[in-house]
Amino acid sequence: MAEEKIEFTASAEEEGSRLDAFLSRKLSEYSRSFLQKNIKNGCVQVNDKPSKASYKVGNGDHITFEVPALTEPQIEPENIPLDILYEDDDVIVINKPKQMVVHPAPGHYTGTIVNGLMYHCKDSLSGINGVMRPGIVHRIDQDTTGVIVACKNDQAHQCIAQQLKEHSITRKYHAIVLGHLEEDGTVEGKIGRHPIDRKKMALNEKNGKEAVTHYHILDHLNNKYTYVECQLETGRTHQIRVHMASIGHPILGDQVYGPQKCPYHLTGQTLHARTLGFIHPRTKEYMEFEAPLPEYFQKLLKNLQV
Repeated sequence: MAEEKIEFTASAEEEGSRLDAFLSRKLSEYSRSFLQKNIKNGCVQVNDKPSKASYKVGNGDHITFEVPALTEPQIEPENIPLDILYEDDDVIVINKPKQMVVHPAPGHYTGTIVNGLMYHCKDSLSGINGVMRPGIVHRIDQDTTGVIVACKNDQAHQCIAQQLKEHSITRKYHAIVLGHLEEDGTVEGKIGRHPIDRKKMALNEKNGKEAVTHYHILDHLNNKYTYVECQLETGRTHQIRVHMASIGHPILGDQVYGPQKCPYHLTGQTLHARTLGFIHPRTKEYMEFEAPLPEYFQKLLKNLQV
């Protein structure tokens, strides 16, 4: 029995893409291997007929994916090295590497931050978000690097979650965006699901939620790119990526909200959660943490500054 039915119509720009690659771009929360398995199992149809992963999509093709109903798996602890910036009895602050998923999801049930936390913290994780997301109070995208906080008990979880709700947490991101930004600024625009592509976010004044991003220029790079710091006033899904793209300056490497082709060998967007600050749930003191720029980001900056 299908959990849901997702439908797409391929555009002229998408013509010639492999079916599995097409779906992987559209359904970024699923791994490509998960999608290939479901294509093989007949869950994906092109123009009402089962197809192969290697099928080349044509302009106007009607593609449906009947997502199989998922049973909640047993999430196993894994001895995964975690870059821990700070830890006490209430919270653990981690520097997340690129391509690491925060919590288990379809196609990503192993190798996540949660799997590593369960091994490291044993039974000391908050349970508010259920067995799939123990300790997780907020997340960053798979290809975004940087600092996140997890909670070891429900009291800490509720405290941090309230700060997120009140927008009192400090969250600063570093990014390289396309184009030459002239001055600092603020982007305000409600963010919600894309009206056509349900796996993307978009400015959506009718159904979206308030979102505010402040950006500050750190450096101009060859007049082609700008190195910026973005501070979140709110925390919507893909907020910085959507907001910067909306003003004509998408993040370098972001193939979802920016150009499909990138002149550099990048894996996803050049976006790094640099700073995270919050009131400690027990001591009530303000604490702030910084995650150093990953090596690939530093090298790219150096090359672009020449």
